[in-house]
Amino acid sequence: MNFFKTFLASFLALTAFSVLSFLLMAGILAVLSSGEGVIVKPKSVLELNLDAQITEQQTDNPFEGLGGGNQPTNIGLIQLKETINRAAADPNIEGILLTAGYPMTGFATIEEIRMSLKQFRQSGKWVVAYSEVMSEPAYYLATAADEIYLNPEGELEFNGLTAEVSFFKRMFDKLEIKPEIFRVGEYKSAVEPFMLDKMSAENRKQLQELVNAVYGVVIQRIAEARNMQPEQLWEISNKMLVRNAKLALQHGLVDSLAYYDGVLAGLRNRLKLRDDEKVNFISYRKYRKSKDETEKKVSSNEIAVVVADGTIVPGKSGNGIIGSDTFTEILRKVRESKRVKAVVLRINSPGGSFQASDVMWREISLTAQQKPVIASMSDYAASGGYYLAMACDTILAQPHTITGSIGIFSVLFDASGFLNNKLGITFDEVRTGEFGELVTFTRPLTDAEKQVWQNRTNEIYEVFTGKAAAGRNLPVDEIKKVAGGRVWSGEQAMANKLVDAMGGLDDAIRIAAETAGVGADYRIRYYPKVKTFAEQLLESIGGEAETRQLKRELGAWYPLYVQLKNARNLHGVQARMPFEFTLR
Repeated sequence: MNFFKTFLASFLALTAFSVLSFLLMAGILAVLSSGEGVIVKPKSVLELNLDAQITEQQTDNPFEGLGGGNQPTNIGLIQLKETINRAAADPNIEGILLTAGYPMTGFATIEEIRMSLKQFRQSGKWVVAYSEVMSEPAYYLATAADEIYLNPEGELEFNGLTAEVSFFKRMFDKLEIKPEIFRVGEYKSAVEPFMLDKMSAENRKQLQELVNAVYGVVIQRIAEARNMQPEQLWEISNKMLVRNAKLALQHGLVDSLAYYDGVLAGLRNRLKLRDDEKVNFISYRKYRKSKDETEKKVSSNEIAVVVADGTIVPGKSGNGIIGSDTFTEILRKVRESKRVKAVVLRINSPGGSFQASDVMWREISLTAQQKPVIASMSDYAASGGYYLAMACDTILAQPHTITGSIGIFSVLFDASGFLNNKLGITFDEVRTGEFGELVTFTRPLTDAEKQVWQNRTNEIYEVFTGKAAAGRNLPVDEIKKVAGGRVWSGEQAMANKLVDAMGGLDDAIRIAAETAGVGADYRIRYYPKVKTFAEQLLESIGGEAETRQLKRELGAWYPLYVQLKNARNLHGVQARMPFEFTLR
């Protein structure tokens, strides 16, 4: 017994020591990789490689770059915009080399980056884009540059957008799992993947109109950037006339075909360097860590930018999760702060739990009674995401934003067939009245219980549309004409009075400052504070250990467990975008 006690104590001590050593090393590396020692040489070129996942905010990893690479795996839009803005004022930065083949983000985020690059060019500096291959979003981003280079044997995708939806009905049929669905709205098709094996006519209609609207904006802005006619670009896209680099040049989509050495020669020419001189590149990662010589704005006035990025759930926030507890705590803090003069709510969310959305709506409404609150929509601000926006004074969206989806659904999963027939597990119950547990997966609901769920779903739909009408100062009947779960692009939403104006995050901040009457005398602070790498590491240690244990115990059943866990998150009333789809 003493041996086991000693062994256990030693094992725990060793584990604790290993974790602490790891965190200590991470801290040392973070200090060593700080801005001190990173010097921006005169005539430098900022190298932006945007082949990464681009989210609203970025968490720096002190271990990135140790293998010799300079490319972060995740880039925060807010940090990227700040970096481009800083480079515009930096006398040591002459221009930007933009490389992107497959940026992992939505078109509204791409548009935010394009706007920052265009502002950078307005400072008198230049942007050159180069890639060996360019997806449709990558090319759209590249059109913000002064000049576009494409590898002579490279490829450029320019054949329109596709929206793809995944369906799981046949899988559930095989597993003998039956979804029990309650919804309101002709277009509320979030549950279609569980009940159909292809799109409904209504869903196909709204998706077709959505991709046409988004791509129409893309075509128009490429035409403006490339000095071409939209009709010409539509023809190139519809007929897929560009199938290789030579055709891309022939049809005017790019300026030059060149290998990387040719791109370097062009940069030397812009920098007025000799053929044997080296171009001074500085990566995005290193430039962010260099000493910022630009003037820091000091002001007693603050514009608080509250970022709501992810699925809406009750409880605490996390990566890709907007927790109502965390969100409301932040809103109360900025509302009660005397230095905060206005709030910008940055929304990138397909929605989620109705109750959590409503709790957050209440806190936004209270804040809007005391100071200006401006909504800035990113790639998505749909259903529960729109629920947050409709409590704001002014709503801004990008033309490519996917929004609306004013509708409600409820879904439960009857897994009794799977449990009984596949696993041999049965259940029985006793109850005190006519109704049993209304949230259950061990049996089908009775007709009376189903009616309870449908009535509740109908009631909440009336709440949603009523609050939307009040927030937009419109009759409920007019809101219902554009509700029903229908999704809209940002431009469509503005035409339907769901959005006030087109614009990005910078526009929302400007409007917030003007409404608050602070002029240019303000500083910007972002909420929530981004967690450090060490904080995220500590949180992930427990989660990864739990995952490993589950995989070990469940074996081949683990993927099914993940599917069921995701399905469980849909239990209850949802204000969620009406489908999970990929736009590419």
